[in-house]
Amino acid sequence: MFKKEFAAEVADKAGVSNAVAGKVIDAAMEALTELLKDGDKLQLTGFGVFEARERPAHEAINPATQEKVTVAACKVPSFKASKALKDAVNGGDTGDEE
Repeated sequence: MFKKEFAAEVADKAGVSNAVAGKVIDAAMEALTELLKDGDKLQLTGFGVFEARERPAHEAINPATQEKVTVAACKVPSFKASKALKDAVNGGDTGDEE
């Protein structure tokens, strides 16, 4: 699904126009990006947690040349789904039942 289709889904569920839904999605993504850049995290109860995690510097091998290269430390965006979201994606069946 692309953003335009997602905006149409949100618009339908919220009872607003596609244009308004698109602007809200853009604003939410912009706010989330700023939070992560600032080192904050966003916890949406029942959905999951967005955060920026530190990735340390490390050595890697270029597969084309087999040459060792050093990869610099960086921050990477991360998302951890909540149990409720995982259960919903799996049709409500957690696999724990006998």
